[in-house]
Amino acid sequence: MKVLVIRFSSIGDIVLTSPVLRCLKQQVKDVKVHFATKEAFADLVRHSPHVDRVHVLQDHFGDLVRELKEDGFDRVVDLHHNLRSARIKWALGVPATSFPKLNIEKWSLVNLKIDRLPRVHIVDRYLSTVAGLGVKNDHQGLELFIPQDREVDMRSLPPSHQQGYTAVAIGGAHATKRLPLHKLIALAQAIEGPIVLIGGDVDKPTAAAIQTEIGGRCYDAAGRYDLLGSASLIRQANSVIAHDSGAMHLAAAFQKKVVSIWGNTVPAFGMGPYIPQHPERAVIAEVPGLKCRPCSKIGFAKCPQGHFHCMEKQDLPTIARAAQP
Repeated sequence: MKVLVIRFSSIGDIVLTSPVLRCLKQQVKDVKVHFATKEAFADLVRHSPHVDRVHVLQDHFGDLVRELKEDGFDRVVDLHHNLRSARIKWALGVPATSFPKLNIEKWSLVNLKIDRLPRVHIVDRYLSTVAGLGVKNDHQGLELFIPQDREVDMRSLPPSHQQGYTAVAIGGAHATKRLPLHKLIALAQAIEGPIVLIGGDVDKPTAAAIQTEIGGRCYDAAGRYDLLGSASLIRQANSVIAHDSGAMHLAAAFQKKVVSIWGNTVPAFGMGPYIPQHPERAVIAEVPGLKCRPCSKIGFAKCPQGHFHCMEKQDLPTIARAAQP
């Protein structure tokens, strides 16, 4: 049997598919697992022993469709469930399953503050797409495979950081999912010992400002490494502090102690840090009792209420203590 799994983006969502890939490969006899995703995220699955081939969406969607039709599949597992994945399912014309996105339930919680969301993690919703093949959750958690030549050599870090550090992932897709700069600086001041700031090019100004305030015990790695390089820094950290972001799921994939900071979104959406082997390592930091949360299932450029209490009222000393290994 040849199975195509589809998830085009983004970092966290793709890492969350890893139990589906592993369980498929290990529980279905002689299965061939292919994965379709965007070029920017292909490294997240390219080195997995559970994936036989990666199909990359580049400039032209039609090229990907033609490639998939030529390859031929027995089944499609749609873990993106959008218009593009629907076009692929239609073009291939084979049996397909899609995961439940729970959009109505999310809308109800965001707009009416009526919580009808099942307390089911998205990993289990993903796995429901392959239940018909006899696949079950093995409860081994998330995975990410980094080739040795893509690991960051600890000896390349400052001597003060080579024996361990707290990784602080400062990024997030939307401003309302991120601590503002002054809170990030205060958090870094509250953390004991060496810190490595994780982020992409867009996070460089924020990381530079934090490093300027904190000094030498804060190593600015924002924009210095590619995706797997940043993941390697997370893997080698003593513990991780992250927003509701891809970095949070990377930390969970390496079973790191991770303190995840939640702003406009909520763990009830089913996408909290997933570490079933060690649930005590997944720490949630959120401001309780805010009637405005969640204000979006994704995020905004600024707080719709203007006060940003969900981040401004975060208990930074408690977060810093919780991150101690």
